[in-house]
Amino acid sequence: MGGKNLLPMKQLAAVFEELGAESVNTYIQSGNVIFRHRHTDLTNLAKKIGVEILKRFGFDPHILVITLYDLESAMRSNPFPEAESTPNSLHIGFLSSTPQAPDLTKLENLKKDSERFQLIGRFFYLHAPEGVGRSKLASSSERLLGVPITDRNWNTVCKLQELTTACDSQPDRHRLPEKAGLAGQLPARDANKAKL
Repeated sequence: MGGKNLLPMKQLAAVFEELGAESVNTYIQSGNVIFRHRHTDLTNLAKKIGVEILKRFGFDPHILVITLYDLESAMRSNPFPEAESTPNSLHIGFLSSTPQAPDLTKLENLKKDSERFQLIGRFFYLHAPEGVGRSKLASSSERLLGVPITDRNWNTVCKLQELTTACDSQPDRHRLPEKAGLAGQLPARDANKAKL
């Protein structure tokens, strides 16, 4: 987790377990939680997680739960496969919903000559060879897309896919439909909200 609202990953994992998640694992201090859950309404599950964090830790995060299927779909749809060889320069933004009126013209006007981006449904792809730290395109993408976004570089996306696949392959204990997924931080640039 970043910014002012730091939450130790061990405590975050405990919140997920207490809400019925199984095989809970966290990855780096940025709110990535990999888990299995029988809950199929991901929006409702995200709200429950957010309520628990607010009650226990005093801040109201925006939570995004992504299924393994969606994560792998985002990876397969990557429009810049040649950028995978420099994985820190390639980013996928996971959006909370499909933007209804994204301002792609302003995004295009903000990008550096070396940058490329593409919006595909609920995924925003950014190739920023000079890095995202000073990128006006990266820092404005959430506002101009009009929906909350959480961004991960290709290295992190690949590691999350590996961890989520391992979680999904564990034997079912209950023989009920379960979803392996991960919860990610949102919004990426709002200091007043948790990055989870």
